[in-house]
Amino acid sequence: RATPHSPPSAGSVRRSHTEPAEDGYAGERDGGRRLYPGHIPTSPLQKALLATGSALVALYDPYRHDMVAVLGETTGCLVLPNLRDKMRNDPEGSRILQERPRIRLSTLDVEGLRWLPDGTLGREYLRFLEDNKVSPDTRMPAKFVDDEELAYVIQRYREVHDLMHTLLGMPTNMLGEVVVKWFEAIQTGLPMCVLGAAFGPVRLNARKLQVLATELIPWAIRSGRSANCILNIYYEQRWEQTVASLREEIGIFPPP
Repeated sequence: RATPHSPPSAGSVRRSHTEPAEDGYAGERDGGRRLYPGHIPTSPLQKALLATGSALVALYDPYRHDMVAVLGETTGCLVLPNLRDKMRNDPEGSRILQERPRIRLSTLDVEGLRWLPDGTLGREYLRFLEDNKVSPDTRMPAKFVDDEELAYVIQRYREVHDLMHTLLGMPTNMLGEVVVKWFEAIQTGLPMCVLGAAFGPVRLNARKLQVLATELIPWAIRSGRSANCILNIYYEQRWEQTVASLREEIGIFPPP
């Protein structure tokens, strides 16, 4: 909890988040293929079986984040190189790929974020985590991606997911998750996001479906198309920036 002492300086909050966590993404070469701790080699057939099984479980229970993670890794092989190239070709994205920052409780200066003014990205992100009782540490580490750099790309996507909720102003209920998945599907093209956007609405009632179809999906699609690549933002160095100004910079329209 915050104490009555002086708040940390803005600079100290910013610096505390730029150090990458030592979670094993400095890969090593094995037979010409870059691997990483926790990597599980799988054949194309094994990936297809894993994708099918995880998709069925995830459709039955969308809150099975472990199955959603497996689905994302086993179906994203054609999309992840494109996302990686977008990061390589952007100055900020390229620096993220080089420095490999991680968003975890061990890298977050929670008290520093709590001292930030309302409306800043850091304060609103922390509020989102606390109000929804979620933690960045619950994001599964990559296992089935057969390239160390691409494994980091999908890990980064997972760890900025809650920041997408913050920027889009969406809660963690099914309606909010579907809206975020529509935005992410347009942004990333990941099959996992496309499936979530397409099949998530079947669990909503008629009133929420109407709001989703007439207001939220059109807004999410417009924002997804107009926004810069969400993986090219070094969020850890933007904590003091207001959510409104960051939305404008990225190209996300204000929530309806």
